[in-house]
Amino acid sequence: MKSPISSSQIKQKTLELGFHKVGIASANEFGSEINRLQKWLNKGYQADLEWMANPKRQDLKGVMPEVQSIICVGLNYYTPYQHSENSEIGKISRYGWGRDYHKVMYKKLKILANWLQEQDKEILTRYYVDTGPIMEKPLAEQAGLGWIAKNGNLITREYGSWVFLGEVLTNLELISDRPHTEHCGTCTRCIEACPTNAIVESFVIDANLCIAYHTIENRNPELPTDIKSNLKGWVAGCDICQDVCPWNQRFAQQTNIDEFQPYPDNLAPELTKLAEISEEDWNRQFPASALRRIKPEMLQRNARANLE
Repeated sequence: MKSPISSSQIKQKTLELGFHKVGIASANEFGSEINRLQKWLNKGYQADLEWMANPKRQDLKGVMPEVQSIICVGLNYYTPYQHSENSEIGKISRYGWGRDYHKVMYKKLKILANWLQEQDKEILTRYYVDTGPIMEKPLAEQAGLGWIAKNGNLITREYGSWVFLGEVLTNLELISDRPHTEHCGTCTRCIEACPTNAIVESFVIDANLCIAYHTIENRNPELPTDIKSNLKGWVAGCDICQDVCPWNQRFAQQTNIDEFQPYPDNLAPELTKLAEISEEDWNRQFPASALRRIKPEMLQRNARANLE
């Protein structure tokens, strides 16, 4: 439907709600990314992430038949603490240091979606934070937020790749932003730094080889041998390819979102304690945390693998 409000008004409202980045993509310009996703799936690089093969992911109309535009947002989550290199300390990915980003972003997206619907009773919306069957990084690139890097993350000029992404799908016909151009150049630091060679080629990640995948998603009682021998302290996610990225090293800036400040126990957890963590301690250490996806027995497994 024709929008009763302008794209610039929507962007202004989005920034007023505290989002750091906003752009608009058309629901009708998405063909090449669909082909890339299918090739990736055909090679089995999704491991057992079965939801990546959801056919709706290749068809926005399957998610929302009326969709015309996608409002893409980014929220900077960087805090200036560093991972410990002490071999007795476990490493947790930055995204999981503080409050669950889903909860923080959902609250803001809900307000934005409700505000849009208040403008006209015919306006439809649906919003996601990496939970819907949509390709959020290609959409964010299409909306001009940043570009998909060689390590598969979205890099923004202002914040590097330390951004959470969210989307509002709507039936409004809005003016799209210009897609972002890629600025990795000849740099291969992320590829060279990955200890398991999970970046099998530029812009292509094999989840079967990824430390983040195995520490977060792998439910098996034992990790693969080649993963265990290359964990380098990681027990929840992995930031290696982001830490070495020049864009992150030069342009990361501290977030103004208090909820993303680290919970005290998440910066330098002792591997021996994680190896024996009880459900009670797990509940205490990870309240309202995205890391609750990693169950106590998985944390125990990851920590023990580092201690072997």
